[in-house]
Amino acid sequence: MTKRFIHLLMAAVAVVSVLTAAYYRSQSVPIMTDAAKTLLASLTAEQRAQIAFDFKDDERMNWFYTPVPRKGLPMRDMGSGQKKLALALLAAGLSQRGMIKATSIMSLEDVLILQEIGGSQWRRDPDGYFFSIFGQPAETGVWGFRVDGHHVSQNFTVVDGKVIDSPSFFGTNPAEVKSGPRKGMRVLAREEDLARALLHALTPAQQNVAILNKVAPSDLLTENSRKAALEGQPSGIRLSALNVKQKEMLQELLDEYCYNVPDTLAQVREDQIKKAGDRLWFAWMGGTERGQPHYYRIQTPGFLIEYDNTQDDTNHIHSVWRDWTGDFGADLLAEHYKTSH
Repeated sequence: MTKRFIHLLMAAVAVVSVLTAAYYRSQSVPIMTDAAKTLLASLTAEQRAQIAFDFKDDERMNWFYTPVPRKGLPMRDMGSGQKKLALALLAAGLSQRGMIKATSIMSLEDVLILQEIGGSQWRRDPDGYFFSIFGQPAETGVWGFRVDGHHVSQNFTVVDGKVIDSPSFFGTNPAEVKSGPRKGMRVLAREEDLARALLHALTPAQQNVAILNKVAPSDLLTENSRKAALEGQPSGIRLSALNVKQKEMLQELLDEYCYNVPDTLAQVREDQIKKAGDRLWFAWMGGTERGQPHYYRIQTPGFLIEYDNTQDDTNHIHSVWRDWTGDFGADLLAEHYKTSH
């Protein structure tokens, strides 16, 4: 086999890989579009008035992960068949892994109802998850949808056949069910365990760099801000300071967040990781042992992952993937408006 043939073969493989990647990144849009159209077609006029918003409506940037009054169409106001179609729309934006997390988190409202006897029903409601569609679903053009409720907030923006899926929030309360038939259930176990395993794999000198404070913040530092922002320069331990095994452990933790969405979208997140190179920092705050209040983040120039477990006797997790300039499709929209009429 000649060198020229090998070079030609490698070039052909590279071209196929690029084309395949481009195909996979776009194929989620038809699925989302069909699911959104099918859900809309199943609704009454009154329900459509609740779920449908103009794409430019300011409501699109409102997102919460606490039990507060919301706009949109809640599942409790849907019929049985409509609920299935609504969950199908959510499934169009999540992977099997992500969908299991989302529906398991929703089911924890039943656990909270039992724990908080006398609490108001609207605060703890497995059907208290609101669906909103912004603009007209189509494979081209601009539109989006949101699924928002206690500890689930998934925001999708479609621009010219491309999708951005942030902010993407998952939380659990309780983080571990302590009693009853679901005792031991931990929906976000890997988000916690993989990060702590990485921390424990660091040498004492590396931990001195990674651990910013022995006290954890009470919540995510970016909370539910419309635009993610942290003060100061990136802090913690840089990727280049890790050995091969530690880098593999960090990548496994990153993958846990990447693959909450379908492979089509997860690949975009993986590309952001590759683009960051060694400009990636892992930071920890709080106790280092399970049961102690703790917080961590993974920061790059392109995206931010935040996680905390500090509330309710360290049994209440918040976690989020955010894009510094791309949340709610900001980057895609800027490019769209620059080139469109």
